[in-house]
Amino acid sequence: MSQQILIVDDESSIVTLLQYNLEKSGFQVTTAMDGKTAFEKAINGDFDLIVLDIMLPEMDGLEVCKQLRQNKILTPILMLTAKEEEFDKIIGLELGADDYLTKPFSPREVIARIRAILRRTHDQKETVENINKNQITIGDLVIYPENHEIYLKGKTIELTQKEYELLLYLGKHQEKVLTRDQLLNAIWNFDFVGDTRIVDVHISHLREKIEANTKKPEYIKTIRGFGYKLGAPVTHE
Repeated sequence: MSQQILIVDDESSIVTLLQYNLEKSGFQVTTAMDGKTAFEKAINGDFDLIVLDIMLPEMDGLEVCKQLRQNKILTPILMLTAKEEEFDKIIGLELGADDYLTKPFSPREVIARIRAILRRTHDQKETVENINKNQITIGDLVIYPENHEIYLKGKTIELTQKEYELLLYLGKHQEKVLTRDQLLNAIWNFDFVGDTRIVDVHISHLREKIEANTKKPEYIKTIRGFGYKLGAPVTHE
């Protein structure tokens, strides 16, 4: 499916030039020649990118960008400006534009910028989706294996490398009872053969960081005679 581009400029020659070259490159193009119309189309449409001139009638490009971001429209925006002042460019980026291009420009350069922004946006979206897809959630505890981060009720939990590996292993086997020997072999390999006390010590450290009350742990439960189990706290109605 072709990617949808919204071109906004009050100069018909620029709109025609960009529309022709973008469609020739396989994009589908919608156009607008003033800020108010552009804002309405961006709000109601489904675009992959907006090419937005700063100097527009009705509503200037900076205001369009600002209003879109305030309305949670996160479509990538490539700003066009005829001005050389760095001030305008900085303001545009601070308002939420993804890149800018100073006139005059070649259609090839615009297309290259568009493709670069779309590629970057796609990669970022894919990364976030992969992280979210692979996250492990246990109650209010969330583990992100892709970036080695742990959150409890939205706050970052700092763990040592072994604490992290232990919690991740427990998380991947949540609600399963794991013996001390299993945990020892999985996390420490042969470094502490037969010495399961190292597991107990690290479980104790983990509880200090994730449990509200270490004497009555809700996440990491001790299963007497067997080992440990990680699970979500039991909620009481």
